Amino acid sequence: MKTCKIHLIRHGIAEGSVEGQYIGHTDVPLTDEGRRQLQQMKRDYEYPAVSAVLSSPLDRCLETARILYPDVSPLIFDNLIEYDFGEFEGQTADDLKGEKEFAAWLSGGPDAAAPFGESNAAFQKRVCRAFYDIVNGVLKAGTDSVAIITHGGVIMTIMEMFAIPEAPMHRWLTPNGCGYTLNVIPSIWGNTTKAEAFAEIPLKPREEDEDDPNINWDEEIDPDEFRGFYTPGME
Repeated sequence: MKTCKIHLIRHGIAEGSVEGQYIGHTDVPLTDEGRRQLQQMKRDYEYPAVSAVLSSPLDRCLETARILYPDVSPLIFDNLIEYDFGEFEGQTADDLKGEKEFAAWLSGGPDAAAPFGESNAAFQKRVCRAFYDIVNGVLKAGTDSVAIITHGGVIMTIMEMFAIPEAPMHRWLTPNGCGYTLNVIPSIWGNTTKAEAFAEIPLKPREEDEDDPNINWDEEIDPDEFRGFYTPGME
């Protein structure tokens, strides 16, 4: 089996996210700004060439896939869907402050969950199983480059659980339309189920890119600035 690059790309700006709402399973489209931003990024930067595109079933991911890879029909994987925020869906942190259930969820831990939502442990298990199956399938098929268009929480979970060098979940926060490339070496994957954190997406056009594309591990990220799927107990 040959080495494969898996490109994890977060969808564009979606309705509700600008307002700071918890948007997980809710199927909202991209905003007009989100579409324009993706189209501009595609003109200004390099997205990796791929043989296949895999996507969450939600419209914001499928639309992102169509913009970035218009010539490749995405394959839908239901388990690449975002975290289920249950009764917190569509609400903001300000809306929920003072709620005991919200405070308990923010306290973190594997069993923490929004009412009628998904626990942290269930989400992690679902995403890890999906990615494990995808990588094994891609390696078996001999595909050398695959894009996965999905959500911020999904990408952070995959990177926390499978990427080397290892880093806590909040370190893998990425803007809309951006993401990471994992270099999957079959022998290492078979022994450790780990993949190399190879580069950030998108890359600048080569004539403008004077820096190494590898991730800048010296950059400090404040977890308190993260707004979305993050619980302190998952660090």
